Amino acid sequence: MKRFIKKNVLSVRMMIAGSCCLAAVATSPHALAHDTASQRIKQLEQSLQVLQAELEKLKTESAESAQKVNTIEQTTNKTIERVDNIQQTNAALEERVGNETGGVARKDRMLFFRGGFAHMMNHRDGVTIKNQVLPIGAQDQADRDGWYIGAGLDWNLTNNVWGMMPRTSIFAELMFEYKEFGHDIKGNGAVGNIPSMLAGGDLNPINVTVNQFTLTASPKIKFLEGSKLRPWIIPAGLAIHVLSPPSESITYIVPGVQFGAGIDYHLWKNFYLGIDGRYQLTSKTDGINLSGMTAGGYLGIGF
Repeated sequence: MKRFIKKNVLSVRMMIAGSCCLAAVATSPHALAHDTASQRIKQLEQSLQVLQAELEKLKTESAESAQKVNTIEQTTNKTIERVDNIQQTNAALEERVGNETGGVARKDRMLFFRGGFAHMMNHRDGVTIKNQVLPIGAQDQADRDGWYIGAGLDWNLTNNVWGMMPRTSIFAELMFEYKEFGHDIKGNGAVGNIPSMLAGGDLNPINVTVNQFTLTASPKIKFLEGSKLRPWIIPAGLAIHVLSPPSESITYIVPGVQFGAGIDYHLWKNFYLGIDGRYQLTSKTDGINLSGMTAGGYLGIGF
């Protein structure tokens, strides 16, 4: 009996052990699957955390870049403002210096071309025309009236006489002109005859041109600066005259003094019209006196 009971107990134990083994075998795949899912979830969470960290880093870098761009824009704006202030200050200083020193504006110089009537105060003798040294053959004289052409340059020095007289400009004028008083004057028999009557030739006078070249350098005072109509005067200037034919003493250069007055009119853009009159005063040199005057008009181009 006891053996039977022991066998049964052993059988029951074996059955329980087998059942436990079967249960363990049956439940192990579910546990394994659960562990794998948990690991994947953890990996996803870690990946999400990494992505979130990267996004935060990108946001931080973008904010820093935007801040740098704003800083650069502010710096650029400040630089532009400083440059504008410097330019305004320089313009104000230039204007102030110009007002104090009589500064000259651009296009306030002039190149001009002249022409008109010329007159000599005295008749001219010469080596090849009327000649009191060799009174042989034709003794013709040029008329005292003639014509002239010329050109010159006005260079502005100050617009207010260096702060002493407002609206009054001082110019330096350099001018030259050609005057002619006759081109068919009969030459004398000594040196203006072909062949010379001194060599026994018959009366056959050549034609002689009586002319004069004048170079002047003068201060010119112009009034009403800024106006379209500007009168001006030359109080006194240096003049050098070159005459042809030479005098009886072979003099061909004579110095003198120039006086003048005129009016400029601003016609259009950089173009000017004007009229002027000038008087040339010379002393009597070697028996000749080249004092005379001119009157005419001119066209000026400002620059």
